[in-house]
Amino acid sequence: MKNERIATSRLTQNVLTVPGAEGEAVLFVHGNVSSSAFWRDALRALAGTHRPLAVDLRGFGETDPEPVDATRGLRDYSDDVLALIDALALDRVHLVGWSMGGGVVLQALRDRPGVVASVTLVNPVSPYGFGGTEGADGALTHADGTGSGAGGANPDFVKLLAEGDRSDESPLAPRNVFRTAYVKPGTVIEDEDFYVDSMLTTRVGEGHYPGDAATSTAWPGLAPGTRGVLNCLAPTHFRLDLAEIDPKPPILWIRGADDVIVSDTSLFDLAHLGVLGVIPGSPGTPGQPMITQTRAALTAYGNYREVVLDDCGHSPHLEKPAEFLAALGAHLT
Repeated sequence: MKNERIATSRLTQNVLTVPGAEGEAVLFVHGNVSSSAFWRDALRALAGTHRPLAVDLRGFGETDPEPVDATRGLRDYSDDVLALIDALALDRVHLVGWSMGGGVVLQALRDRPGVVASVTLVNPVSPYGFGGTEGADGALTHADGTGSGAGGANPDFVKLLAEGDRSDESPLAPRNVFRTAYVKPGTVIEDEDFYVDSMLTTRVGEGHYPGDAATSTAWPGLAPGTRGVLNCLAPTHFRLDLAEIDPKPPILWIRGADDVIVSDTSLFDLAHLGVLGVIPGSPGTPGQPMITQTRAALTAYGNYREVVLDDCGHSPHLEKPAEFLAALGAHLT
């Protein structure tokens, strides 16, 4: 494996590659609080048949830590990905996106479908963002996006992330978040330290993770700001109509059945936590049905297939690598 610094028209990006690998290019895009390192084993597995690449998004890994303009939704990230494709002179590329990275590759598909050979979504964020919406069509609960954005980040997790905490002393330490949310609790992942180190490359601050917080007069009193990661996922900034994309390359949607992050009952959705009574004072605002929303959007798109892996959480490529690679390999061919 090799890390390469690639200068593009927007910034210099770090790309994980397999020297000597040839074939159609497959570009992997990681999720929030992670880096290209999460794709290491997938790259090794594909190197015999494809040219696999994994990029560090801005503010993660070793890519230039340019700040994120959240008012553009995920376009700072997706435009970076498209600039990388141009810099590498790739005519057509298979895109694979995990979690937030799923939203990034969908935005890239929306903006330049002609360069995309196929898309694979791995436990992707809803096309209507994260938090603050209701129903299959992603209707805003409040016009200002209340219930989404950087204000919903747990300050203890942010503090430990900024400190580079590698322990398991706090339930909110990055290591324990990995064990209880990134994978299904009880799942043992080899090289856990490797993935925790990847999480700790996340830049912390108002221009990065989690972003700047804003307030709202409605419950739970939090609205999206204009900078940083969690705000770019707010439904007031990020919302995709997949039906109008043309042409429509095939989409594979792989997800773990036991995901607690991207779910119709997400434990990271403030509205659902209110319904559970974890956050007091809820007026009964329903949780965001993230899976239902993604399925509705992909049904409108048309050319897609859904694969659900049982006994699997938010990271099928780590938890169920054989099943993940079998589905991905069939899709790519």
